[in-house]
Amino acid sequence: MNQEWSLDVLYHGYEDPKFDEDMKKFESEVAGMKEKIEAAKKLDPVKGLETCLMVKEEMAALGSRLGEFISLKASVNTSDSKTNDMGARYDRIAANQTAANVAFCKYVASIENLDQVIAQSSLLTEYNYYLTEIKKDAAHMLSDDMEDLIAHMDITGGGAWGKLFDYLTSTLKVDYEGEVITLPAVRNLATSEDKEVRKKAYEAELASYDKIADSIAFALNNIKGQVSMLSEKKGYESPLAMTLEQCRMKKETLDAMFTAMREYLPKFWEYLKAKAKYLGYEGGLPWYEMFAPVGKMDSNYTAETARDTLVENFSHFSKELSDMMARAFAESWIDFYPHEGKVGGAFCANVTTEKQSRILTNFNGSFDSVVTLAHELGHAFHNKQIFENRILNQDYSMPVAETASTFNETHFMLSAYKKSNDPQEKLAILENLLSGTTQIICDIYSRFLFEDAVFHKCEAQFLMTNDLKEIMLDAQKQAYGDGLDQTKLHPYMWTCKGHYYSSGLSYYNFPYAFGGLFAMGLYTQFLNEGESFVPKYNALLKATATCSVEDTAKMAGIDLTKPDFWRSSLQTFANLIDEYAALIG
Repeated sequence: MNQEWSLDVLYHGYEDPKFDEDMKKFESEVAGMKEKIEAAKKLDPVKGLETCLMVKEEMAALGSRLGEFISLKASVNTSDSKTNDMGARYDRIAANQTAANVAFCKYVASIENLDQVIAQSSLLTEYNYYLTEIKKDAAHMLSDDMEDLIAHMDITGGGAWGKLFDYLTSTLKVDYEGEVITLPAVRNLATSEDKEVRKKAYEAELASYDKIADSIAFALNNIKGQVSMLSEKKGYESPLAMTLEQCRMKKETLDAMFTAMREYLPKFWEYLKAKAKYLGYEGGLPWYEMFAPVGKMDSNYTAETARDTLVENFSHFSKELSDMMARAFAESWIDFYPHEGKVGGAFCANVTTEKQSRILTNFNGSFDSVVTLAHELGHAFHNKQIFENRILNQDYSMPVAETASTFNETHFMLSAYKKSNDPQEKLAILENLLSGTTQIICDIYSRFLFEDAVFHKCEAQFLMTNDLKEIMLDAQKQAYGDGLDQTKLHPYMWTCKGHYYSSGLSYYNFPYAFGGLFAMGLYTQFLNEGESFVPKYNALLKATATCSVEDTAKMAGIDLTKPDFWRSSLQTFANLIDEYAALIG
């Protein structure tokens, strides 16, 4: 089994004649795209929209094939000059689509009887939600020239600042115990069995950020400043309001979720204090002990044993899912191990034209690493469902993006917990589950508070490193309360989370809380309904690309705009915290 992914289904490298052919074709097709859109507008509305959609489908397939290949190559070698050159070339070409896309959106918005036009065509009916959302969003579009200029400026503006963040964090050298190691490597030591290793790794990590913090502060200020300016120019109330529209999510849903989360924060602080007491601390838990192992797991996983464990576990939920997992390992969809130049963390990316996914992890053999694989394979399964839609109907919004991934985590850990008869192993599994849930409740809330504060403050001042550290500490104190030792927090968390550094996607934090709590609600339904739940679950995942967040949840009988649903999911975790406290004594 390969330990690195293969991208050969796309191209056999940059020297592949097909890559050069597609890049030239992409450039040519983009250049003629607006002319095709303008010609289609002269036809009757049904034929005109159909023609435009077919043009956009062709461009989406070609652009995704090239863009995904370059992006995946970059993620495992951020210093590769060839990849950086190709990425810059691709970005310049892709930006030239903006004028055509704006023309298309304004064309859709100009059709007064859009519903009646859509009803006359099977193709348009498939794209009903896509087209009606375009008509709604058109109210926030600027002039054709302005939208085109914004797209081009982002290449050397917010987009470039985001790439700087990726480069700095992926090449950062950390001085640790006389060695020089990567940032992912030192962060992986947070799960060490040795308390001194965990503490020294935390100290080395914090010290390393001094080398890049000022540069990253500039990146953060400029990205958030750009987003704030554009949200105002486009007529949104705030960057958050713009994000919620991008999410196809109501503010009432966000408010309901946060209302319930704030009510239950003290319960998660109880978990942290119980863990602190177990580890020999008085009061709150030091930051560097949040991922300290509790209980005992004898397993030290290889990629192969991780595969076997996951495939067997999920065969009891869905054969379709377990078969896809087996395929992912067999066909080299996964890049496992950390190395210099590879980005940190983990992600799952579409390989759209091949109806596959690719998964990056920084696997270290721990149970947590297997949980991460389960999470990312959940994204891949979500992709599998939406690949049944036409290509322009395959984009789902941020909140539902974490549904299948977190469902997988929940299923994997709770089924392992119930299966085990060893008290120490049960404790270790429950610790892993609650540790992860505390991240999506407390830490995600702190990240939301931080980002919201940065957006507000950067309107009036440039936020230097010390300003950002202070904002982060304040956010962590609010979110973690007395569950953590407030003298030992992590003021640099803004320097290691790539979610802050996108000019096109802000507030990529609350979707994790949404995903975790929504997934727990769905998992409870699965426990109650058994096998009959699975087809409904698959249909729900497929619909996430063609429905609002609220309408998707209605397919499972859930009202997201009221706190009660969120409270019910949080209470399930509260009950597990009580079990945890009983186990550790």
